[in-house]
Amino acid sequence: MRMTVRTVTAATAAASLALLLTACGGEEKKTEDTGKADASASAAAKPDVKALTAAELEKLLVTQADLKTHKVQKAKDAGILNPGDVSADKPACEPLAELLSGVAPGTPGASAQVQAVEVKQKKAASPDDVIGALKAPTTTVTLGSYAGEGAQQALASLKTAGTDCAAGFTLHAGGEKTKVTKVAPETLTAGDEALAWTVTSDMDGEPFVSKLVVLRKGNNLAGFGTISLAGEVKELPKAVVDAQAAKLR
Repeated sequence: MRMTVRTVTAATAAASLALLLTACGGEEKKTEDTGKADASASAAAKPDVKALTAAELEKLLVTQADLKTHKVQKAKDAGILNPGDVSADKPACEPLAELLSGVAPGTPGASAQVQAVEVKQKKAASPDDVIGALKAPTTTVTLGSYAGEGAQQALASLKTAGTDCAAGFTLHAGGEKTKVTKVAPETLTAGDEALAWTVTSDMDGEPFVSKLVVLRKGNNLAGFGTISLAGEVKELPKAVVDAQAAKLR
């Protein structure tokens, strides 16, 4: 739909410009020259934004030194999915499916990933504490860097998906299928702009509640997906989000 609107708008603008030039007669060249000058000035004012490399993104990822309340560890290669490994039964929901799967949405030039597990025990733990630790909220942080307006476009597509896919969709990732039953918006302020949701999925007939956050800082996006083996995450991963946002300044 967005492409169609752009096409119609461009066609309308072109037709209006043609009528204006015809009516002005001798003023045509002056108007054309002015238009070229304005376009050149606009191009000069807008720098060519380039995506960071994977190595540069790795340096921007949150680390153990940045986050004392969590155990920060590098994501295992076996668990990292590529964009082609993720899809949704509704095309509009694909950006959300990618973010939920730890994949940088849209078309990033590079991406990098780390995991942060919330840690509450600082002393020798009992068997019950060990079980509790296994159920601790785990946040996957995925950074993506984009050329041009790629980051803004990816965030816009996520905003649209959050609305269009509120009633759910089916996610296909790494050969597995997950039924998302509800996507509810949350409020969060971070970076240049941010979005957040509570996502409810169907796991063998039981609700599985997770949190999803994405923030943009310049031409970089940071995605945060938080899950718990307990089956429900009650709060947004604000400590992780804040620590990662600080690294992107």
